Amino acid sequence: MTQLIRTLEQQKEEFKKAKLLATPIAGLIAWLIVGLGGIFLSSTAMVWVLFVATGSIVYLGMFVSKFTGENFLDKTKPKNTFDKLFLLTAGQAILVYAIAIPFFLVDYSSLPLTVGILTGLMWLPLTWIIDHWVGAFHAITRTFIVLILWYLLPVYRFVAIPFSIVILYIVTIVILMNRKV
Repeated sequence: MTQLIRTLEQQKEEFKKAKLLATPIAGLIAWLIVGLGGIFLSSTAMVWVLFVATGSIVYLGMFVSKFTGENFLDKTKPKNTFDKLFLLTAGQAILVYAIAIPFFLVDYSSLPLTVGILTGLMWLPLTWIIDHWVGAFHAITRTFIVLILWYLLPVYRFVAIPFSIVILYIVTIVILMNRKV
């Protein structure tokens, strides 16, 4: 069986045609759970919910992808270098917990700030991969909103920040759905 060799440019074009909805939907669900936890749970429980929910976004995205038609685990799809690059950006977001954890140990309320901003950085390379501004919009808007809310609403950091990220995900998903490929 001969496998067709595709150039990087061809693979980039294939990646750009993907819906790209599973991961943002997973992020929306995870941050919604964090925000709800911020309303109803103790400080210790809120921290655990934030760690578990945000750490599960990749796995939740794999599950959601079955319903969006993206099916990340489909072994019959041809390999695409940009899928691997996107996965590496997700790995990068997970590695930044090395920054969030020491600050959390000093002040647990730093978690919505550090995790909210650092895990949002993976959106920036997406702008280049898909040749669309949505990734930069998401990363930059998320950084500013999270930072501003962290200072303005210190008592509500585990509620205001997660719900602002949820709203940003909704806007981002609408942009992705209406993106011209």
